[in-house]
Amino acid sequence: MPYRILILCTGNSARSQIAEALIATRGAERRAGHVTAASAGSRPAARVNPYAIEVLAAHGIAWNGKVPQSIDDVAGERFDLVITVCDNARDACPFFPGAVAQVHWGLPDPADAETPEAARAAFAATWDALSARVDALLALPLEQLAPEALTARAEAIHRGG
Repeated sequence: MPYRILILCTGNSARSQIAEALIATRGAERRAGHVTAASAGSRPAARVNPYAIEVLAAHGIAWNGKVPQSIDDVAGERFDLVITVCDNARDACPFFPGAVAQVHWGLPDPADAETPEAARAAFAATWDALSARVDALLALPLEQLAPEALTARAEAIHRGG
């Protein structure tokens, strides 16, 4: 059975979509065991942010046709790890039922950028931050870590440790 990770955000249109794509892509290639990903939002947007799709495409990940989903769409499912990537999602969902472990990786919302140039730069920075965190997370012996140890290690990844 694959290791399952859920990423939560408010709109499920930017940060959580990028993290899901990274985990889905790199988790499928993980030698220590297959990792799958899903994402959802507390107030899902109508569509995935085009700059998220653009930054993913720039790194070879096709993400067209994805639709933001609600936390309600994944409620009742079991996840080995739940990661919130925005403060609003953490506040709306401080505990996700069905989560073995949960951690917060708060990042600024790249969708807040006011110009196309600023948006592209913000989404590139979000990609870089999430890419580094996902690589560090997937390098852990996820299947062997107790929930408390996983939480501590995932929090340390966010802090850069």
